[in-house]
Amino acid sequence: MPILNKDMSVCISLAGRPSNLGTRFHNFLYDELGLNFIYKAFTTDDIDGAVRGVRALGIRGCSVSMPFKEAVIPLVDVVEVSAAAIESVNTIVNDDGVLTASNTDYEAIAMLIDEHALDPEQRVLVRGSGGMAKAVVAAFRGAGFADLTVVARNADAGEALAEKYRYHWVARDPDPDFDLIVNVTPLGMLGADAAALAFAPEFIERATTVFDVVAFPAETPLIVAARGAGKRVVSGAEVIALQAARQFERYTGVPLTREQVEGASAFSRAE
Repeated sequence: MPILNKDMSVCISLAGRPSNLGTRFHNFLYDELGLNFIYKAFTTDDIDGAVRGVRALGIRGCSVSMPFKEAVIPLVDVVEVSAAAIESVNTIVNDDGVLTASNTDYEAIAMLIDEHALDPEQRVLVRGSGGMAKAVVAAFRGAGFADLTVVARNADAGEALAEKYRYHWVARDPDPDFDLIVNVTPLGMLGADAAALAFAPEFIERATTVFDVVAFPAETPLIVAARGAGKRVVSGAEVIALQAARQFERYTGVPLTREQVEGASAFSRAE
């Protein structure tokens, strides 16, 4: 990485629970490609002030994670379709003080649906109703999936999400009659929920594909159980690598190869 200098472009992340994944991913690629960039993770209790700082200090790019994905919308100048459609932002690009927001989570989910050749005829159960769940549900609707159920304890958020995309909502687990199950909650994430299995074993047994959006660890209890049952899996490690790659390309203008993305993803997890 270049020595810190006055011409260096700065990119940051804003998250309630910052991790080193994005920091290691982006800085690895800056070093690999010889780019005069640096990336740093932050948290804040003043999101308005943080976004003003992005604009005022000329910070080139900003990754946005929970709980700020919706709160930043009124603070930017342009909201691209990927973010406007789901009212959730995960990427801000600063062009000479003009802040443009997008959602590369949505783009990554759509890419993975296509890459894994997931069948639109399958019945889908999505657990969760937050900002990332919006990206997931919107991507499945965009890919032509007609039969999807959102299970969420938050009645207001769950019902609103399902209605927006003409799907179903339930507050409690329905019968385990789904081909594709998707976890978009913190269940299985490192911390208090690390040992939690996002779906009961009977759901895993019935499904043909198990998709866990939790990025760290990559091998969540759900993914481990699904692999053990011989199911096709789509992991949060794939999601975070693809969305970070799309962010990197937006910040730098440099397209990445699959090998470069895989290398950066592996480095980001090698702590």
